[in-house]
Amino acid sequence: MIAIVDYGMGNLRSVQKAFEKSGARPKVTSSKSDIEKAGKIVLPGVGAFTAAVRELEKRRLVDVIRKKILGGSPYLGLCLGLQLLFEESEENEGKKRAFGFGIIPGKVKRFRVKLKVPHMGWNNLKLKKKDCPILKGVGGGDFFYFVHSYYGAPKDRDWISSTTDYGLDFCSSVWRANIYATQFHPEKSQQAGFRIIRNFVRLR
Repeated sequence: MIAIVDYGMGNLRSVQKAFEKSGARPKVTSSKSDIEKAGKIVLPGVGAFTAAVRELEKRRLVDVIRKKILGGSPYLGLCLGLQLLFEESEENEGKKRAFGFGIIPGKVKRFRVKLKVPHMGWNNLKLKKKDCPILKGVGGGDFFYFVHSYYGAPKDRDWISSTTDYGLDFCSSVWRANIYATQFHPEKSQQAGFRIIRNFVRLR
């Protein structure tokens, strides 16, 4: 089973439809038991980092998701689902510190560029790991849909599977072992996005 985690902050219907179109039968769930039993985990998300952590904690899902990731279950984070893999975010700097799952050493940073923030619209990828399984078939001419004001900055750049240019070269996807995540929204990225989702569905 592929569990799409429902914590009240994801565009769940579009994610579910994209997975169904890619040949899967995902289950949208906020059940700890469902997530424990799932073969693969998908964590979508839009909105604020701190609010997402709070909602996941309220549902007692942080520990079970971390356990599944560290136990080797394939994980796909979408947008906020990528950022939550990091240790902390600048989003609440100066207030209560905002901590993530701590899977990827590093910090989620705010764009400090001369361009309009949020970064919203279509942009392409510079592939850093062409052997990344979910990026199979993706080319430099493929465009993906972004909407975000923050981006993850891994301390170890070996995590980065692609970058994107928006006033700076930021990390637009990560991959290591069973952990995959994209800053862009593949479910909103037409055929190129469906290719990524289909690749994840077909992982063994």
